[in-house]
Amino acid sequence: MAMKAMDLLLTNTNPSTFFVSNSTNSRKSRVFAVRCYSAPLSADGAATGLLDRPWKTSDARLVLEDGSIWKAKSFGASGTQVGEVVFNTSLTGYQEILTDPSYAGQFVLMTNPHIGNTGVNFDDQESVDCFLGGLVIRSLSISTSNWRCAETLGKYLADRNIMGIYDVDTRAITRRLRQDGSLIGVLSTEATKTDEELLKMSRSWDIVGVDLISGVSCKTPYEWVAKTNSDWEFISNGRHQEPFHVVAYDFGIKHNILRRLASNGCKITVVPSTWPASEVLKMNPDGVLFSNGPGDPSAVPYAVESVKEILGKVPVFGICMGHQLLGQALGGKTFKMKFGHHGGNHPVRDLRSGRVDISSQNHNYAVDPASLPEGVEVTHINLNDGSCAGLAYPKLNIMSLQYHPEASPGPHDSDSAFKEFVELMESVKNKA
Repeated sequence: MAMKAMDLLLTNTNPSTFFVSNSTNSRKSRVFAVRCYSAPLSADGAATGLLDRPWKTSDARLVLEDGSIWKAKSFGASGTQVGEVVFNTSLTGYQEILTDPSYAGQFVLMTNPHIGNTGVNFDDQESVDCFLGGLVIRSLSISTSNWRCAETLGKYLADRNIMGIYDVDTRAITRRLRQDGSLIGVLSTEATKTDEELLKMSRSWDIVGVDLISGVSCKTPYEWVAKTNSDWEFISNGRHQEPFHVVAYDFGIKHNILRRLASNGCKITVVPSTWPASEVLKMNPDGVLFSNGPGDPSAVPYAVESVKEILGKVPVFGICMGHQLLGQALGGKTFKMKFGHHGGNHPVRDLRSGRVDISSQNHNYAVDPASLPEGVEVTHINLNDGSCAGLAYPKLNIMSLQYHPEASPGPHDSDSAFKEFVELMESVKNKA
């Protein structure tokens, strides 16, 4: 239906009153007044008597050592925190990531834009606490929709004094990290701190050469008995014979590593990172596990010495940090990667069988295979960059993986590594 044209004529007779003339093609017209009221101003010029905006405004900053400043909105804890910024490409599993001790000293940036939609439950924690420095995300879900949800992500982080920011361009930051490598950053909600102060903080802190495993390790030995819950068990390969006794060094060990060992028929004693190797050998274990953990393997020479003292005495299995410590104990070198591997979608090839697994990874350091002595075999490589992802030294009954075979979070492709370790212990025991 055609509409008649309408002209609006505004005339201003005083600062607060406008007269509007509504004229059409007809001879009749109407004139009415629109009054505009100004909000009163305070002494400093700010409007008073107005309602708060119904949305959150930017109240946080991420300042990177390259000088870039990213405004954001905060959730979780408040304050100022410094850490190394790394990106994780997992689509889900943020709770397992939050409770992975290997992230100590780091801000985790999630490349998946939507985080928080499943909330948090207390069954999926991979350790007793959150050890990362902060969480950086694009969009924070305003609601949760999962039957296992116990509380929101924001409350979970606030209760554990972990900072989080959202409404930040995570894609742009990720591209910067891929181009320039991992960067030190400062998260802050404190308006009193200037950008220059935060930038100085980021440039005066370093994660290289810092012993981070002592801060995440247990303090006294304990027995682990819990297996994978029957509701979540995905491979029925548990042994029903006499269990093998495994001593696990806690460099930041994840609970699901222990569950998978127990489900494969192992009796497990967990010991602190500084536990003397002589005391471990007195326990007469069938095997020793060197766990995952955070930071630079070169910063923990005491752990390397413990590994050296155990090699050749019993079968050993190294995971992530444990893999790197084994590499050093064998005479090899480790190096810091440009931006590391963090995510649940990394392809790895087993060079012995040709099989390709999709793996969960979280590390910033790698073993240099060219530095390893003769007899040490590279068993796995990361297909994204060709880096060493697994080692074996049959002469000393050694096996190791750079990634996390327990798959928390991530795919289950590499769970057979635990069965392989059990078979190694069984083979050595039968030869004795």
